[in-house]
Amino acid sequence: MINFKWEGVMPAITTQFDADFNLDLKAFQLNLSAQIEAGVHGIILGGTLGEASTLSSKEKSTLLATSIEQVERKIPVILNIAEQSTAVAVALARQAEDEGADGLMLLPPMRYKATDEETVAYFSAIASSTTLPIMIYNNPVDYKIMVTLEMFEKLSKYKNINAVKESTRDTTNVTRMINHFGDRYKILCGVDTIALECLLMGASGWVAGLVDAFPQETVAIYTYCKAGEWEKARAVFRWFLPLLELDISPQLVQNIKLCEVATGLGTGYVRPPRMPLTGQAHDQVQDLLLRGLEMRPQNLDYKKYL
Repeated sequence: MINFKWEGVMPAITTQFDADFNLDLKAFQLNLSAQIEAGVHGIILGGTLGEASTLSSKEKSTLLATSIEQVERKIPVILNIAEQSTAVAVALARQAEDEGADGLMLLPPMRYKATDEETVAYFSAIASSTTLPIMIYNNPVDYKIMVTLEMFEKLSKYKNINAVKESTRDTTNVTRMINHFGDRYKILCGVDTIALECLLMGASGWVAGLVDAFPQETVAIYTYCKAGEWEKARAVFRWFLPLLELDISPQLVQNIKLCEVATGLGTGYVRPPRMPLTGQAHDQVQDLLLRGLEMRPQNLDYKKYL
């Protein structure tokens, strides 16, 4: 395990499949190489964009091992845990630590809308079972459970719970968390469309989606913000916003995988029950992509600030 800070751009990386819905590790490694070259600060496996619900435990282990080997311990590899039972979540956390993961991202219990007390108990059981650093994924919009300030207060006794993926879509929650906890929890924006605002208000990082297709532009925005180059950050973000809005759709996986095809960073295949976009939905994404690629920023100079 390497030491790392919860900061910077961390792609919620997609899982690449072939036409028969098997893992395409060559395509996965191609995308991962582009992320590393762009300068991302960590990799998150098995999230929503990683189509975790369709992956077997063996496949997750394969993706973890592949990523660890490729990043050469230069950046952390974080595994998402999204399970229906506490026992399985605890077992997977222990397995992830044994297999070399550097950190965990935790969703509340899946399918069952747990009470606040049950959610805290679920997170507590996992935190007690591992020494890995943990980021809580707070996404009440999609997962119907809000992790409140009071719940984070109860979780604060677990020193390895030290970050939150802030996906409430309420930018004021960044300030609310900082006012209440100071720097006890690092905050990473989890919604592409409000990343710039979250970084301005003190978020330390960005768990990004469209980065899977546009790694350099995403890292450029973060780097410009940290360097105080707000005009440069705004310029890239204004270009990016129409594409970033593809991240807040129920079909975000299909959307982003279409973008990956356009930029040469993915196969485009999604695993059932997801199906490829067709008709108007497909054409709308393609039109957005064409406009975006025509106006794509050139000669980004963000690396001089690294």
